[in-house]
Amino acid sequence: MGTERTSLLIADIGGYTEYMGSHRMTLAHAEVNTARMLESIVRAATGFELVEIEGDAAFLSRRAAARDPDTALTDILRLAVVMHRAFHLEREYVVQNLCPCGGCRQARNLTLKFVAHVGDVATQRVGGRSKLVGIDVILVHRLLKNSVGIPEYVLLTEDLCRTDMASLPESAGELAPDLEGIGTIHAYVVDVADLDDLPPAPPVPTLRSRFGSTFSAVGRGLPYMLGTRKPRRTR
Repeated sequence: MGTERTSLLIADIGGYTEYMGSHRMTLAHAEVNTARMLESIVRAATGFELVEIEGDAAFLSRRAAARDPDTALTDILRLAVVMHRAFHLEREYVVQNLCPCGGCRQARNLTLKFVAHVGDVATQRVGGRSKLVGIDVILVHRLLKNSVGIPEYVLLTEDLCRTDMASLPESAGELAPDLEGIGTIHAYVVDVADLDDLPPAPPVPTLRSRFGSTFSAVGRGLPYMLGTRKPRRTR
């Protein structure tokens, strides 16, 4: 089983555990609304393949082609902005629907953060599905548990930044997380707001679109309310 140099990116929805409520209606709509936001993130991830939806996060990858100059860092920073915009636009549609339940009204509390790395990974077939394996896959997932104090950010490993240090934003802060089983690594963190100074104002939804969004939440949430579908698990 050979390895390939691969860019790894995880887009993780923050506040998901607090967002999920115990009332069946709230739980059903929270699950549906989170799924809609994850779908919007994945659609915006042009050039990257979805490896897996992992609870409240999307794990994506792209084979790192031999390029001069290497654009992996620039591409990931650009993509983070696009995915961040798509997430917030979908979140706004959820908030603006006409359902009064907590799963719809409290969606505005959700945030989006990213962790990114480049390393050598192998592809393993398990039960007819492809799965990425290797220490670098473990590393990027361990980075989700960190001490970054801002809600929306891009956390970049030194290995990724070293491919093109000139493209690292001046506002990037340095940190040295100690990862279980791996040890201390060097990384950089950038506030998403520093990458996207002027995000477009979300369009004002029409009454028709608000009704459509409401009925979508009701229809897609029905299997969760009836217990025929189970909510995703967080890591």
